Amino acid sequence: MNKNIIYSLLLLLPVLLAGCSTTPPAGYDYTAFRSADPHSILIVPVVNNTVDVDAADYFLSAISQPVAERGYYVFPVNMVKRVMEEDGLADAHMVHHADPTRLAALFGADSVLYITVERWDAQYAVLATTVTVEFNYVLKDGHTGNELWSTAQKIVYQPQNSSSGNLIADLVVAAVQAAATKAAPNYMPLARQANGKAVVQTHYGLPAGPYNLKEYQNDMDRF
Repeated sequence: MNKNIIYSLLLLLPVLLAGCSTTPPAGYDYTAFRSADPHSILIVPVVNNTVDVDAADYFLSAISQPVAERGYYVFPVNMVKRVMEEDGLADAHMVHHADPTRLAALFGADSVLYITVERWDAQYAVLATTVTVEFNYVLKDGHTGNELWSTAQKIVYQPQNSSSGNLIADLVVAAVQAAATKAAPNYMPLARQANGKAVVQTHYGLPAGPYNLKEYQNDMDRF
């Protein structure tokens, strides 16, 4: 083979290899999070931007466990709510606009988790009811007030009706199920699914905390 051709191929080799390489996902920038290294998380009352007045309270019952399982000390949410009410912070919007360092100081927390419920509804369409939940999460440093982490989750569920082979019967069953779902939609499984995904999703979730001894400081390739 001509030496000039070989030389040209050698020059092109790095370019060809670069073209074959896999670009890693951007993900969330955890620089501030790793620097702060929070051990405890204060989950403050949830802001409810939906028409369902009970959405915030239901949601709070589903968020503590997945965060604690990631390896963080989580302050009991009912106790937190009561203490804040006694401190003049009874309204969730007021809490979310308060100084994070002040909130953290009330409990000695390293960080403060703010959550907003954006969707908590069921849309009825005769033969199917679509149930949707959507949340925004922001974690702030309890010492500086700087943002350490944020994410958003949206889960949509529409029951899948199995066919019996009888079209009329299937339509009746579908209509009855849709009406029942509209009358009493079960949001909690969706809320738990959203919370679980929010804290464990690779490149976007929460890095493991210090009480998760197996993963703490060992999951930097994923977070």
